[in-house]
Order: sequence, then C-alpha cells, then structure tokens
Amino acid sequence: MRPRILVIEDNAQNMYLVRYLLEMNGCEVAGAEDGPTGIALASGMSPDVILLDIQIPVMDGYAVAKALRANPALDAVPIVAVTSYAMAGDRERILAAGADDYIEKPIDPARFPSQVLAHVPRSSGGMKEDAR
Repeated sequence: MRPRILVIEDNAQNMYLVRYLLEMNGCEVAGAEDGPTGIALASGMSPDVILLDIQIPVMDGYAVAKALRANPALDAVPIVAVTSYAMAGDRERILAAGADDYIEKPIDPARFPSQVLAHVPRSSGGMKEDAR
C-alpha cells in the first residue's frame, strides 16, 4: 500500500516541490492550502503522515496541530512541521502544540523523502515500526 501523505501548505511552489518529491518516492499526496481545509481533509482520508506549515491562512499551524490532536481518529497520526520558523524556541513550541517532528525550510530535496517516510508505519510502506 502506498503511504498517504497530507500536506497543509499555502505556498504553491513549496506544495509542488513536496508533492513531486513524495510522489517520486511512491507516496499518494493530498494537499490543503489552509488549516480548516487540512483538518477536514485529514478526517476524510486517514493519512499516514501530515506535513504542516506553521504560517498558513485562517488558522496557524499551532492551532491546526492542536485541533488534529483533539480528534481521536487523528491523534496517533504523525505530524511533521515543515517550516521556515527557525528562531530559538520555535521547534519546542510546535512540538508542544502536537507535532512529532520538525523539518526546517528550505528543505533538502535529497533528504526530504526519507525524513518524511521515517514517520510512516511499516504497514503503509514506510520505515517506522507500528508503535502507534
């Protein structure tokens, strides 16, 4: 089964690059441009991993992470923040909001797919043990 990745990202160029890299590595990718759309899409598609930008319209990534964690059906889905927020305390703040990991932008195209797939359970085609 192909890993299902939800990307919540409002920048079209970033979305294109992420989608391209993940699809080239066998993933099924869905995208949302804002928080509420991403939350609704996550509820309907049961993603294996959610990639979440922090600076998105309507709801910021912190609020989106908290909302996803409040949904029992999505609570165990890994959330990886993919963001340009790189100041002291930014990583800790998004992890405290519910993210499992943090990838700083600009992403490294050579490493990015493996960084994401490390969060996918083995049963979905990823590298992670089914520990959730």
